[in-house]
Amino acid sequence: MSKGKRSPTAHRTVEQMREHGRNYGGTEEQKKNRAARNRARAEAIKDGRARKGDGKDIDHKVPLSKGGSTAESNTRVASRHKNRGHGMSPGGTHKRKY
Repeated sequence: MSKGKRSPTAHRTVEQMREHGRNYGGTEEQKKNRAARNRARAEAIKDGRARKGDGKDIDHKVPLSKGGSTAESNTRVASRHKNRGHGMSPGGTHKRKY
């Protein structure tokens, strides 16, 4: 992608994405939240609730941004089906084949 050109999916320029990573993603609070999400994923793999590359989503029931704890009781494993994001089709929906 050339400099100053907007991404077709993120709708932001490369410079905007880099700046966001430095300013917001680089704060101490966001680093701690990111580490907590990574720990939750590692614990789910260790416990056998998920496997590496299985497409399952490990998230916090009460998000960390809303004051949720990092305890295992606050995490859940969503299925691959639930973890499907929006596609690039008109209307932003996935074209499901089932």
